[in-house]
Amino acid sequence: MSDKLHFDDRHILVTGASTGIGRATAALLAERGARVSMIARSEGKLAEAVAAMGGDARWFAADVGDKSALLAAFDEAEAALGPIEGLFANAGTGGTFAPLADYADEDFDAVIRVNLASVFWAIKRVLPGMVARGRGSILVTGSLASERGMANNAAYVASKHGVLGLARAAAIEVAPHGVRVNCVIPGFIETPMLMNIDPDAPDAVRDMLGKGVPQGRIGSAEELAEAAAFLLSDAASHITAQAIAVDGGILGTLMTR
Repeated sequence: MSDKLHFDDRHILVTGASTGIGRATAALLAERGARVSMIARSEGKLAEAVAAMGGDARWFAADVGDKSALLAAFDEAEAALGPIEGLFANAGTGGTFAPLADYADEDFDAVIRVNLASVFWAIKRVLPGMVARGRGSILVTGSLASERGMANNAAYVASKHGVLGLARAAAIEVAPHGVRVNCVIPGFIETPMLMNIDPDAPDAVRDMLGKGVPQGRIGSAEELAEAAAFLLSDAASHITAQAIAVDGGILGTLMTR
């Protein structure tokens, strides 16, 4: 493995880290030498994830949609593991499904807080230290909905378009200071959120969604984690302000079948 893919005891913080993409990425980062802080709501799931991992990982329970709780968790993480040199702002929610005219204001606000505002708060919290040190890497989790409209899902689409724009805006500001900001765009990745489409028939979900992917299958959290770890690492030292899709070819092709 290239030395640039190793994290040399750097502190990387991951939100939404108790399951799915966040958990898989945190585990890979720890395996590659990072000190990893894991933030999510469920203490039980976080504790289970850390216990199953090797390397140096700690967990801090917080609802990312609660600004005070989120920032307190960041403070605890830095007190325990030192300055945050990498951030994977991955936590997100799907929200509710309803026609835009019927979408409840409180549901819209809740999705925006978790998917967009929390990413803004997190980036704002870590940037000053990264800029002062002259290095750092930030990765945010977008969605196919960062690039495409979807019916009956206005809050999610708005939030994921927003988070991509936020990443690009931050990237241009901090590029002269040695800090990189990118967005990873998962396609259909097997996570608890995705499989909740029909939790009683996971094979049917895989088959249904896989038919819409040029590769003919959905992806795994581990495949996404490889891309995330790369973008957070020094191996991606000249990559910033980019949206990188891990989607089996969905965004880059016009499906005909």
